[in-house]
Amino acid sequence: MTLGEHPIRVLVVEDSLITRRVIVNAITKSAGLRVVGTAENGKEAIIALEQYAPDLITLDIEMPEMDGLAALKVIRKMNPSVPIIMLSSLTRRGSASTIEALTLGASDYVAKPEGMANPEEAYAYLEAHLIPKIRDLSAKTRHQRSHKTDVPHTPPSHKLADTHGVRAGPSKVDAVGIAISTGGPAALAKLFEQWREPLSVPLFIVQHMPPKFTALLASRLSSLGATVVEEPYDGQSPKAGHAYIAPGGWHMQVLKIENRTEIRLSDAPPENHCRPSADILFRSLATSYGARTLAIVMTGMGNDGTNGARTLHAAGAYIAAQDQASSTVWGMPGSVISAKLAHATWALDDIAPTL
Repeated sequence: MTLGEHPIRVLVVEDSLITRRVIVNAITKSAGLRVVGTAENGKEAIIALEQYAPDLITLDIEMPEMDGLAALKVIRKMNPSVPIIMLSSLTRRGSASTIEALTLGASDYVAKPEGMANPEEAYAYLEAHLIPKIRDLSAKTRHQRSHKTDVPHTPPSHKLADTHGVRAGPSKVDAVGIAISTGGPAALAKLFEQWREPLSVPLFIVQHMPPKFTALLASRLSSLGATVVEEPYDGQSPKAGHAYIAPGGWHMQVLKIENRTEIRLSDAPPENHCRPSADILFRSLATSYGARTLAIVMTGMGNDGTNGARTLHAAGAYIAAQDQASSTVWGMPGSVISAKLAHATWALDDIAPTL
């Protein structure tokens, strides 16, 4: 924290006294972070939000009186932009609740430090997994407070299918690829809710998530609109109007094999510390669909997708990046724009109508 910079103010919402104490201590021990208040349930969290105006909230899911999901809905109506990190268990029930929370507008999640041998182990876990997310998610809020300007987005004036010329949009699209990470489930939920009919081409998505979570996300997105969303199996042939989410822990490629197109899954080493990696998907789309690919790089930390976008760009594909204002974290789309690979910058609300 630099001289004169205020600490990041965190509200901790957790019903377990022991877990709450561990979280509070981990945050307090971290330079530049401060716990401004705590709450034991959703009702208290709503009161504390108004009282403390925190920069970020950590929110438990299972709590008495008002659980985290109910509280999240209210908080998002009160404050659509405050970053919220869900603390959840990795049981199937906990995973399903986490996916619901993420599609309802939670910014990110961290598994609870359960089963740790001692407090020091729990602190180390939170220092590695929770503290960096607090810093990264709070950075956007602070940037918006101090900078009123943003990279201007390019609002599409017509659907891509009606455009001619690469700078206005691809004249022909045979496949759409999306790279997305932090803030992705809520952004994807918004897209799939807006699509009242399936796309005329297959859609391939890399969402950074662990195994089990991606299957739950696919099911959730399928329930929101007209598009069938699924985790593909190795060797599956993609269908127009279907969306395919790379399974957690597996890279996804789309390959032309003889006279057919196949989705291939691989447990090769992570790329950009990610498996699945958007770079691997994008490179395969450049080979399989070339200039007839539309690639969209959306909200997320890091720079996964940039190298793959470079390959797509060289192949003549059209590349769009989500704008900073509508991104939870502008790492991935910002990286593509900084590399001068994006033909357009779109707000989240523009993407679904454009396709």
